[in-house]
Amino acid sequence: MSTAVLLGADGRTRLLPLGEPAAVRRPTAPLRSRTAYAAAHVVPRVAGENVPGAPADVDWDTTLAFRHHLWSWGLGVADAMDTAQRNMGLDAAATRELVRRSAAEARSVGGALVVGVNTDHLTDDVVPLARVVDAYVEQLHHAEDCGAGVVLMASRHLARVAEGPADYERVYAEVLARAGGPVLLHWLGEAFDPQLRGYFGSVDTGAAADVVVRILERHADRVRGIKTSLLDAAAEVALRRRLPAGVALFTGDDFHYVDLIEGDGEHSSHALLGAFAAIAPVAGAAIAALDAGDPAGYRRLLGPTEALSRQVFAAPTAYYKTGIAFLSWLNGHQPAFGMVGGLHSARSLPHLSEVVRLADAAGALEDPELAARRWNGLLALAGVDVPVLEPVP
Repeated sequence: MSTAVLLGADGRTRLLPLGEPAAVRRPTAPLRSRTAYAAAHVVPRVAGENVPGAPADVDWDTTLAFRHHLWSWGLGVADAMDTAQRNMGLDAAATRELVRRSAAEARSVGGALVVGVNTDHLTDDVVPLARVVDAYVEQLHHAEDCGAGVVLMASRHLARVAEGPADYERVYAEVLARAGGPVLLHWLGEAFDPQLRGYFGSVDTGAAADVVVRILERHADRVRGIKTSLLDAAAEVALRRRLPAGVALFTGDDFHYVDLIEGDGEHSSHALLGAFAAIAPVAGAAIAALDAGDPAGYRRLLGPTEALSRQVFAAPTAYYKTGIAFLSWLNGHQPAFGMVGGLHSARSLPHLSEVVRLADAAGALEDPELAARRWNGLLALAGVDVPVLEPVP
């Protein structure tokens, strides 16, 4: 048994003997009962100039190896999305390269992959609606040409210029008409990106949902489903009941995913979650438990992870990416705790200390000895008085 030092906001420390990882096995067959995508982050090159404002310098080998880790647990990968630091350090050139490389890796192993399509390569903050459509389509066709599935992400450009619901309906109609196959839509709440406040034409979630439903009903043949990241379970359940036949709901609610994925006996949500990138072994095994008709096993595995996810996604929620990268580092999936744009500095040590505690409680530390060594070393580097600790026999 290994011991981690926990750091409180008052500067006091205490010792936490770490438990064992969750007892899980890799799925031996594709997951069936739910489609589950983990939204993956990118790993910076250690010697790269990944400071705020600099172009992203990505460690491609490590970044792609992490995607293979997710696929190995039966999960699909949602790439080039918010978790990959779109609009927060991942520039347009790196995004295009990420889509190309991830699509090639997915083909090599038959892994499920969807990638984000946005308008964020535009250099002007405000453009006409027609330019928003063209920008969407440019990225859409790049993703399709690479062989990737598509998530049509919420666009800051559209949010800035749209004057009401009709503008959203027009833009989505024109973009979907030029898609080569069914796509996922994405409703990202303002907790994740304040610039998307009032998306789909209203700050009232119910009124915005009416717009979403109209879009889905008119273009159901071109939409696989919609990912909602509202952190509002009731709103998601209400929307889920209104979806046209054949259109699925993919939860992006990192606060309430356990109940939403299990469902209410009539409807359930699939998953497209940044949280699942941090807990891939547990998430994959939990969905496999649902496949096996074992909802109690599902809840036993996944239930404890929700407290961890709430900490990682705590306000300001946009900085949850720091927690995803931190857990990747603790679990040995990247050589250093670093992020493009220097975003690894976006969370405090006491915040990360609580991530360590909750990850241990959830069985999400894949190698507790490595995690303790790395975390205690980070604290020591920051000037915290860390005692010399030997593993507890």
